[in-house]
Amino acid sequence: MYAISDDQQALVDMVRQFATESLAPHAAEWDETHHFPLDVLREAGELGMGAMYSREEFGGAGLSRADAILIFEELAKGDPTIASYISIHNMVAWMIDGYGSDAQRAEWIPKLATMEQLGSYCLTEPGAGSDAAALSTRAVRDGDDYVINGTKQFISGAGSSAIYVVMARTADTGSRGITAILVPDGTPGLSFGPLEKKMGWHAQPTRQVILEDVRVPIANRLAEEGDGFGIAMNGLNGGRLNIGACSLGGGQAALDKAVEYAKNREAFGGPLIDQQSILFELADMDTKLEAARTLLARAAAALDNGDADKVRLCAMAKRVATDAGFEVANSAIQLHGGYGYLTEYGLERIARDLRVHQILEGTNEIMRLIVGRSLLGK
Repeated sequence: MYAISDDQQALVDMVRQFATESLAPHAAEWDETHHFPLDVLREAGELGMGAMYSREEFGGAGLSRADAILIFEELAKGDPTIASYISIHNMVAWMIDGYGSDAQRAEWIPKLATMEQLGSYCLTEPGAGSDAAALSTRAVRDGDDYVINGTKQFISGAGSSAIYVVMARTADTGSRGITAILVPDGTPGLSFGPLEKKMGWHAQPTRQVILEDVRVPIANRLAEEGDGFGIAMNGLNGGRLNIGACSLGGGQAALDKAVEYAKNREAFGGPLIDQQSILFELADMDTKLEAARTLLARAAAALDNGDADKVRLCAMAKRVATDAGFEVANSAIQLHGGYGYLTEYGLERIARDLRVHQILEGTNEIMRLIVGRSLLGK
């Protein structure tokens, strides 16, 4: 691993212990039973993982993005699904901390920080995925309220969260007409679709968020009208780093399993590790993860420093890390042969969980578009 500070190492050690003791032993069961472990999330909150890069004034941990990617890699070694949800929850806390009023921060950040209450981020719609600026959920002013109508798709934590950051259209001016609005759970007109049946991420709920004449005060708006798209995109920069880190954690767990298997599995008169082709494959897997890890660290530093190329680097790092994590998990399955296909070895679960990372927080095709456009100065 690239050099990290003593403080960061202490952070990694703490998170590694939590992931090893509280996530890894239960990950297979949670996956099989589709269990969302609210009690374990609160344990994570007690350790400071509920509002990692929110300010300390209202209970946040005040960590950097460089710190966060170390945390998410360790969490994902225990369970990529739960690590990924914690990333989404942190994005909600960061949005309220960064763009909310003091009253909003005082109301929400303390409980989000402890994960006593959870948050969900509502951008994607049934007809607006990669083209997020085309969203059609609408918020219309009525006196001192907004009345919101629309449907959000693929929302992690839906039905379990206390607060939903909803991106809604307040003007017909494309991306400049989108506003971020806080919708608390229990608001009349807020409901949820059935649980989606998914390839992976079984241990966190994914549902539609349905808004039918949902009325909330204008005071629930984050920042100003029309700022929502910028808030969403800024949030995704950090989300891309986190999900890349989760892919590295899952990939590293798969590689560790593959190395142990190759050491102990006898074939052709000796352990598999004696086969040069196996050794080369393990070396390639390790190299992919290390290269992605280094790029992710560079992108995190750029985001922390507000560098001009932060969007480009976050997109690059997200694409490289999520591709690397899935490819390594897939290679680990192949190296295990038939055993890799069995649930008891845990590799097929890791591969299923990591596959969606190449899609969410902006598909990897969109990441290529961002990088390509940056070359043209757009």
